[in-house]
Amino acid sequence: MDDEEITKVLHPVKSSDGQYLEIRAVIFDMTNKEKEIFCSVLEKAKLPYRCAANISRYVHMKERTIWGYKSHDAHFLLHYLLQFAVKKTLKPEVAVPLIRLSVLLRSLWSKVIDLAELNRLEKEIVEIICHFEMIFLTAFFDIMIHFLVHLCKEIELGGPAHLRCMWPIERYLCKLKSYVRNNSKPEGSIAEGYLAEECLTFCSRFLNSDAVPKFERCP
Repeated sequence: MDDEEITKVLHPVKSSDGQYLEIRAVIFDMTNKEKEIFCSVLEKAKLPYRCAANISRYVHMKERTIWGYKSHDAHFLLHYLLQFAVKKTLKPEVAVPLIRLSVLLRSLWSKVIDLAELNRLEKEIVEIICHFEMIFLTAFFDIMIHFLVHLCKEIELGGPAHLRCMWPIERYLCKLKSYVRNNSKPEGSIAEGYLAEECLTFCSRFLNSDAVPKFERCP
């Protein structure tokens, strides 16, 4: 196919007076009102305790942007919240492939996976990426989009994805990092902080077996 035939609808066109070139909006472009709706869905989401981070901290309504979230937050957004945010803000031909991707990723992330179902999911991944190629620009397709094709084979060889997840370890490393008080001796600070918390937890359980230590209470 000739380069001039690719996404021809997005090619610049001359204005009515012929003095300027106008660039048409892409199909996934959102107005300011739609951006506000998209951000408000994420800002007002109520999540179970310790299910995910406080997503509203990363939503900036004034700028109508979302930034500052971590990889686990992006994982949770893509699996659960994105489908609700795009339903009322994007055109159906854009929202449907994104919703299908969210449903597919939740299926791949489930605790029990039928091996016979993996073949169907693998074909669906290819269909979703083909839909993306008809919607998004070429710059959208980096290595992370290509990685979706290998998820089913990875589960077939390595087992359910949640058993190999690094996020619980990363969250625990963040907790250990919070123990550091002397940057020149981080290992000693972590050991001392860990020992102090263990001692306080043991003492609280020993003195009152019915009481719940403050480290295990819900705020």
